Amino acid sequence: MKPDTAIIRIKNLRLRTYIGIKEEEINNQQDVIVNVIIHYCADKARNSDNVADALNYRTITKKIIALIENNRFALLENLTNQTLSIASEHDWVEFASVEIDKPHALRFADSVSMELCYQKPH
Repeated sequence: MKPDTAIIRIKNLRLRTYIGIKEEEINNQQDVIVNVIIHYCADKARNSDNVADALNYRTITKKIIALIENNRFALLENLTNQTLSIASEHDWVEFASVEIDKPHALRFADSVSMELCYQKPH
């Protein structure tokens, strides 16, 4: 990691959406827990204290909330990938990771999760 890299962590964003392929899942919203990690060069923000020089994590979070709450998903992979697209869409993003948990998806497990990562090409 470069010395001027900042890491944004959005932790345990709890939302409800339609996720799954069983009839019960298609007809009823379920809880999902979203964790996002974003690495970006924060050299300007470190020295300016100007909001325009930093990634706006509030804007990113609002886009993620809108995506998840206003859509339906059959696959956790697709939901995670679309969320990752939002997390990595800004040109400054060097790396992003999204993990989405689906609590109680399996009878004897706390949750099932999917994690996908983005790495900016060099």
